[in-house]
Order: sequence, then structure tokens, then C-alpha cells
Amino acid sequence: VLVCISPLVIPVPLITHLKVPSFLQEACCAYVLMVTAVYWVSEAVPLGAAALVPAFLYPLFGVLKSSEVAAEYCKDTTLLLMGVICLAASIEKWNLHKRIALRMVMIAGAKPGMLVLGFMCCTVFLSMWLSNTSTTAMVMPIAEAVLQQLICTGLADSHNDSETIEAPEDDSVKSVSELIFFCSQVQTGELNGVAIQIPNMKQVKSRRDSQYPTKRDHMICKCLSLSITYAATIGGLITITGTSTNLIFAEQFNTRYPDAKVINFGTWFIFSFPIAIIMLVLTWLWLHFLFLGCNFRETCSLSKKRKTRREMLSERRIHEEYAKLGPISYPEVVTGVFFVLMTLLWFTREPGFVPGWTSLFEKKGYRTDATVSVLLGFLLFLIPARRPFSSSKVNTGKNDDDPLAPMITWKDFQKLMPWEIVILVGGGYALAAGCKVSGLSVWIGRQLEPMSGLPPWAVTLLACLLVSAVTEFASNPATLTVFLPILSALSETLHINPLQTLIPSTMCVSFGVMLPVGNPPNAIVFSYGHVQISDMVKAGFGVNLIGVAVVMLAITTWGVPLFNLTEFPTWAVTRNITGIL
Repeated sequence: VLVCISPLVIPVPLITHLKVPSFLQEACCAYVLMVTAVYWVSEAVPLGAAALVPAFLYPLFGVLKSSEVAAEYCKDTTLLLMGVICLAASIEKWNLHKRIALRMVMIAGAKPGMLVLGFMCCTVFLSMWLSNTSTTAMVMPIAEAVLQQLICTGLADSHNDSETIEAPEDDSVKSVSELIFFCSQVQTGELNGVAIQIPNMKQVKSRRDSQYPTKRDHMICKCLSLSITYAATIGGLITITGTSTNLIFAEQFNTRYPDAKVINFGTWFIFSFPIAIIMLVLTWLWLHFLFLGCNFRETCSLSKKRKTRREMLSERRIHEEYAKLGPISYPEVVTGVFFVLMTLLWFTREPGFVPGWTSLFEKKGYRTDATVSVLLGFLLFLIPARRPFSSSKVNTGKNDDDPLAPMITWKDFQKLMPWEIVILVGGGYALAAGCKVSGLSVWIGRQLEPMSGLPPWAVTLLACLLVSAVTEFASNPATLTVFLPILSALSETLHINPLQTLIPSTMCVSFGVMLPVGNPPNAIVFSYGHVQISDMVKAGFGVNLIGVAVVMLAITTWGVPLFNLTEFPTWAVTRNITGIL
């Protein structure tokens, strides 16, 4: 049925042209927008393939030239993403992420509450720079190994206490000693690498049907698993490159309002970092209450006297895994230096309150955050992975130890580069350009004039609730791409600062956390078999409410002076007048 959507809807712009001849351009653009949105929401074809629909329909309908559409598929944010992926490839190749995660967990300890908080903190930190999906895939195997340690120790303790237990369905496991050996093998296999290994459905069903040592153990597994996917979402809010929806907003906003000059890495970070901290604490408290209860003294104590045998063994296991990494290597140091350098250059490019390093150049406006990321990413292909004047060998993944092997190779980059997201983002830019040129966005804004009686905060709240509901069933980038032009036109019509609706909507579109299909991190966590859909819906609903409430708090408090939201800005007035003309 979906394959026939495009031919069936083609008469729509033709009929509209017969009734209102001057409305042909807007009708054609609306047709392209509808077809693309349906394919995105239904996922009848891959998201990247659906994003190519404007590339051939806009030229066919005379909305945009083919060369103009093609230019929309590669923007400044594409180069920004490529540079960040180079750094992410180096972090993953040299196991820097694993060292960070294990170190944070060692600091937090093995008490259930502190363990969950420790994993959430390291996941948030990694998700600021890596994609949410990659971060979840990297951290979840480490968390699974810790959970297996808790489960296996609990099984052994239960047997020692002459309690009835249900061992794994494996004929080879016939004694407690073999059971412990079996569990240790599972743990070792989980931690040997950080590749994405999704358990098959038979294993998931077997685990769900199996008995955990106690109900509390099952609750700990649920709490820790869900905390990782929620933390990955929270971390993605902090930076422009943290998630694809942030990139979509930044590029569409800068394209629609080229004179704004208010959205960059620094301003976004200042606004979003307090949101992430508040959400992290409230989400942790919500998950703790939901799965572990309210006895924080028992689950969060750092005193060694209060630690059980199981917790001591789990901590020992974590320390052993960290010891296996050995001393920090030269490639890890180089990656860490590049990580810090990229962050500092982003912050100091145009901080606003003082002149940035771009003021050292004569021509203004030529250098962006993408310039920094691509430069440092390119250097990673040049710098050798072996320390200069050192005879020590470095495992570069090759059979022959090349002394000039670089920090990353093109294969390392390709393995992580999300080309589908690049095309998807480009399709969103193309749709936005078509809406602007055809005048469709202005027409939509005029239809929304009856909402002019609502206060700005009510409009923002309605937009947040709407996108957070839709994104539970549709992909986050597709949802935001459809809503951004509409919300921009609405803001211009109501004479509200566009940032007051666009930024909260961009953040709330990431809160698709109630279902496994909401986003890839949810699917990865769900595949490990510790949680069921009912658990995700119950916990995700609370996280959704927390997210919307915190974002609304931010945009009505510290967001007001940061973005000057009390006034309808001149750059929006200029855009409004130009659009009407």
C-alpha cells in the first residue's frame, strides 16, 4: 500500500492548482513533504532512502533546481560530524571509553544505587561526544558483565544457604563449581571486546523465563539496564554533536536565520548542561524509587562495613578488568589530548563575553566548529600510533607491525560513520529549503494565527508535548525535520522568539524512551532480556515527564537572558518580512 502512496497523492497539487492557480508551488511542496513524512514514519523504506525523495520530486515539480537540492545534502554540520567521528573512532580503537567507564564504576563502588549512578555518569560523559547508539553499545557489555557477576554470586550464595535455585538450562552445568565457572566464562566473553553483540531472541526468551537468584537481583538488572539508555539520551542533549537531532536543528536554524549568530557550541552547552545534570539526578532518583525502593542508606552507602560478599566480589571483578587494560598507552594519551583540545577550541572560538581565537584572523565568519573538528580529525590520520623514538610495539590490528601506522585508518572511520544519518539530515535540509522557497512555511504560519491568544510558555509546552508523543512511534530525526519548519512559521506568526519553541522541541524529540522502537539505544538494552516492554513504558513515562518539565524550567529561567527571549529579534523580523515578500 505504501508503495502506491506517491502515485495516488500526485493529483493533490494538480487539483489545488485548478482551484487556486497561485497556490501551485505551495501545493507541490506540501505534496513532497507529505510523501517523505509518510515514508519516514512508516519506515516502509530505509530512512536514508526516504530522505532522497526531495532530490527527484522537487526538480520534477519545479520547486528547486536539481543543483540547488543537491547542495542541501552536504552542509557545514556534515563536516562537523565527520571530524567528531574521527575522534570517536580513535576513542573506540584504543579502548579509552572502556578505561573511562571502568574507572568511574570503580569510584562509584558496587552498591546498587551507586553502581547505577556510576554507570549513568560515564554514559552521559561518553554520549556527549559519541553517538547515543555507539555509547550504549560500548557501555552495555561492561554493565552486563557486572550484572552476571552479581547473578552468579547470588546463585552460589543461595546454594550455600540450601535454598532452591534454578540454574541455566545447560546440561553441562551440574554443580555449583561448574555453575560459577560457566558464569565466569560468560563474563570474560562479555568484556573481551566492546563490539555490538545483540543476544538472539531464543537466548532473550530463555533469560526472561529463567529465575534470578532473588527478585531484588532482577530489579537491579532492570534498573541498571534502563539507566544506561536514559543516560545516553541525556548525554546527547549536552553538545551540538551529541545527537543527530541537535545537528538538524543547528543547520536548519542557521539556514533559515543566517543573521542570528546565537547558536554555537558554547551557547548550546551553557543552556543544556544544567538540564542534563538536573535530569541525571531526577532520572536516577526515579529509577531508584521504581526498582530499588527508597532505602538510599542501604543502596548508596560507601562504607566498606556495609558491603556484602557479593558486592565485594563484584568490585574485585571490576578492578581485575581495569588491571587487564594495563598502564595508559601512548595512543590513549594522544586521543585524550585531542579530545580536550577540540573541546577548548570549540568553547573559545566565539565565547561572546570575550573575543575568541577567530578574532586573530582578518576575515570574519569563515571559521566554524566544523573547521576545528575536521582539522583535528585529519591529524589523526597523520600522527603515528607508536611513540616517537620508542621500540615498543603497538597493536594496530595489522599482521605486520608498521611503525608508521596512524592513530586511525579509513576503515576505522568508515566503521563508525553514520552515512544514513548524513543523508537523512540532508533530506531535512532539502525539505526546509523547499518550504522556504515555495512559501509553504509562511502559509502554514498564517493558518496557525488563531493560536495568537496563547501565552508563549503555553505554545512551547504544547510543542514539547506534541513532539515527545510523536517521537515514541517515529524516528527522532524524521519527527524533528517535519516539525521544525512548522514551529518556525508558528513563532514568526505569533511574534515569539523562534528559539523559545525550537530549542525545547529539539530536546524533547529525544525523549522517545518508552518503547524499544523509540530509538536504537532502547532496542540494544531491550535485547539483553532484563526488561520487558511494560518496564520500559512505566519507567520511560516518568523520564518523559521529567524531561519536559526540566526543559520548560530551563527555557523560562536561564534560557531567557541567554537567548534574549523576551523580545522578537530583528533577525526573525527580517526573515518574516522576506518570507512574506
